[in-house]
Amino acid sequence: MSVDKDPSFFIKNAMDAGEMGLIGEQFDPSVVGRIREEEFESRSGSDNVEGASGDDQEANEDGPPRKKKYHRHTPHQIQELESFFKECPHPDEKQRSELSRRLGLESKQIKFWFQNRRTQMKTQMERHENIILRQEHDKLRAENEMLKDAMKNPTCNNCGGPAVPGSVSNYELQQLRIENARLKDELGRICILANKFLGRPLTSSAGPISPQGVNSSLELGVGRNGFGGVANIPGSMMQTSLEFVEGPVMSLTMPHDRNMLIDLALTAMDELIKMAEADSPIWIKSLDGGRDVFNQEEYMRTFSPCIGMKPNGFVTEASRETGMVIINSSALVETMMDANRWAEMFPCMIARSATTDVLLSPSVTGTKNGALQVMVAEFQVLSPLVPIRQAKFLRFCKQHIEGVWAVVDVSIDTNREGLSADPFQTYRRLPSGFVVQDVPNNYSKVTWIEHAEYDESIVHHLCRPLLSSGMGFGAPKWVATLQRQCECLAVLMSSTMTVQHQSGISPIGRKSMLKLAQRMTYNFCSGVCASSVRKWDKLCVGNVGEDVRVLTRKNVNDPGEPPGVVLCAATTVWLPMTRQRLFDFMRDERMRSEWDILSNGGPLQEMVHIAKGQAPGNCVSLLRAGAMNANDSGMLILQETWNDSSGSFVVYAPVDVPSMSMVMNGGDSTCVALLPSGFAILPDGYFGHGGLINSNGTMVKTEGSSNESGGCLLTVGFQILVNSLPTAKLTVESVETVNNLISCTIQKIKAAVLET
Repeated sequence: MSVDKDPSFFIKNAMDAGEMGLIGEQFDPSVVGRIREEEFESRSGSDNVEGASGDDQEANEDGPPRKKKYHRHTPHQIQELESFFKECPHPDEKQRSELSRRLGLESKQIKFWFQNRRTQMKTQMERHENIILRQEHDKLRAENEMLKDAMKNPTCNNCGGPAVPGSVSNYELQQLRIENARLKDELGRICILANKFLGRPLTSSAGPISPQGVNSSLELGVGRNGFGGVANIPGSMMQTSLEFVEGPVMSLTMPHDRNMLIDLALTAMDELIKMAEADSPIWIKSLDGGRDVFNQEEYMRTFSPCIGMKPNGFVTEASRETGMVIINSSALVETMMDANRWAEMFPCMIARSATTDVLLSPSVTGTKNGALQVMVAEFQVLSPLVPIRQAKFLRFCKQHIEGVWAVVDVSIDTNREGLSADPFQTYRRLPSGFVVQDVPNNYSKVTWIEHAEYDESIVHHLCRPLLSSGMGFGAPKWVATLQRQCECLAVLMSSTMTVQHQSGISPIGRKSMLKLAQRMTYNFCSGVCASSVRKWDKLCVGNVGEDVRVLTRKNVNDPGEPPGVVLCAATTVWLPMTRQRLFDFMRDERMRSEWDILSNGGPLQEMVHIAKGQAPGNCVSLLRAGAMNANDSGMLILQETWNDSSGSFVVYAPVDVPSMSMVMNGGDSTCVALLPSGFAILPDGYFGHGGLINSNGTMVKTEGSSNESGGCLLTVGFQILVNSLPTAKLTVESVETVNNLISCTIQKIKAAVLET
């Protein structure tokens, strides 16, 4: 038997995880047993047979078998082989001879090493895919079992007893839905009137309506077995919050009393109003007299916990910010009470949002005064090191006097539901929101309050100062984003707006181009933050750093993306430079060749420039590489950039010339395939207040602190189509290529900025 056909030899070479690959961590123990039985020594995967030529083996057939000798490669040989393998996994005879001469090995040893290395890579990818498929299988099987249990034991919504199937027609079911909706609306109006004239909401004893029957999302459901039927809500991005989490399913059939939720909303509104008062003792000025710092002790003396005590291990995050916004109070309230418009106003902060139930409707048509609704949302920071925050909360809107409104959010304390596994217990939203007052010239004065409790242990230590400073999820971030977005809307709606470098673009084409840029931004954020907007599979590869998150997904029928296997990699690093300096460098077309491989090694030319604000960096641009030749089919770059006090943003995607020509002529932009990449530049948390606000709301004066620190956080995210076939298998080379691209890009940016 020749050596190259001996399976034990190749199995032994697959055991090493340090030098040969990533398989050794999951090596089958039974294989190790067979190896030991055959007297193979447990050595490095780079060991090779010495003198195991075909002639030697034929000679052994006539005489007694002799023990094979093995040769352990030196670290230098292993390093050279690994480096060459990354460039060329299948070397030809000439390349093997060159390696053999350079490393002092036989040509057959080189050949065997590459064969073993390719076998290991293939085995690793197959095992990884098997793990993913096994997890999906277990998840589907668990859901199937739960559905079977629900179908076996249906219960009645009214009495709680066993449900008896009846012969109700579809027409009768529809009539019951209509009647139920009419009665709910009438009840909501009565509750509002009771709140106005009696000073308190109407109690449940005033009508024969049970607590289980007031949720419009549970009409004609199976019952309280955890699988109540849920109706679609027009305008929502999803049906329920069930899609936000993985794990045990939590039904919307909550045992909360409706009046308890109304009382909770009223209590939260009172707390918000007191915290928004200018002379409130709950806030003290920072050491430099700039920002408001939360006074935890005064807060605990003033208010009682409205949603229960703080869970063990949680920290408090509280901030307040006041600013002028170019929008009137009623328009802002309308935006906040609509889940879709709310997410569009804060695109980089809200990944998903939906209204799951309306508890109280406005008493006057055309206003939102008195509206109370249950919402679910995913909040995000543009960094893979900060987990998504999922929340289910009440949102209550109230007009206090003419031109003064308040909107408050407060989490529904799911601990009271007696659930053993609560998916929302890494984050609780205490009374948070804003008070807005109209001022002349169509402006409004907004005082924003953000108050939350969360599990800090799941946040990377690099990003904890960012969250403590309020520039992650805090009030300064909300106000800065609102100011920039309102300014953008004002500029886009202005009749005097012009488009620089128009290149024949029409107003309809401008609108289509802005929609395309908006979709590009959403896709980039979903990849960096790994929200549930898209289904991602996380990859764990040994030679990729812990701070780099690698995700993959398969696109089959989405016309907005190229079909195939998409790989997304993102990381966040700290750089020793100011945020403004880094942003100016990133948006400079002349310096693009320093870091962007799409620039073809030269500067870029801006063909179209659509301003989205007064600042020159807030715009949507269409760029073209200056080194394009006449035979080049032409690849353009669509780019959006913005900059405000809370951070900076640069996202771009290559697009072909025919697609952009269609968009600029007013065509449908939804069919243009995009895979965006980009950068988010965030404060490092040590600026703007002369120090750092820790997790308990205490000001900590740092050495050498000032209004702007000498560093910032840079988030880098790349999305790459690694294979145009959705059924193709992902290779380790693809993962390593994207990882190397991120590392090289960061190093190039750092070196180029520090040199300028």
